[in-house]
Amino acid sequence: MNKIEFDGKIFAIIIPGNYSKDGVEFFTPNDFSQQLAYMKHPKGKKIDAHVHNIVTRQVAYTREVLIIRRGKLRVDFYRDDKTYIESYILNAGDIILLANGGHGFECLDDVEMIEIKQGPYLGENDKVRFPAVDEAQIKLKGFKNE
Repeated sequence: MNKIEFDGKIFAIIIPGNYSKDGVEFFTPNDFSQQLAYMKHPKGKKIDAHVHNIVTRQVAYTREVLIIRRGKLRVDFYRDDKTYIESYILNAGDIILLANGGHGFECLDDVEMIEIKQGPYLGENDKVRFPAVDEAQIKLKGFKNE
């Protein structure tokens, strides 16, 4: 698991497609409005049947989770003032939680992905679009695959 942090804030959490660890691990702080966990259990493990209680929550910002099913996707990170920071490459099997700041993407291959976010989705009222970083300014960063 890799936390991408800038200015003292978590901008993203990336779980490489080959990540593995026994048990349950939550990657997000308890105050995030979108929680992300990894679970690995042995055959025969039982998880108690349950329903969830009605709990009113206030969501201030949309947080997105992307699951890369196929291809390569570059994610570009921006501060809230729309200034570019750096970029990372996501591969098939990777999962990313986008938690703070701005972001943009470029498909480096044909890409299939699944997006999960809080709703209801408000369309164009949900975001502010701005010009992407110039390709010549891309600062590609990497991370250790676990």
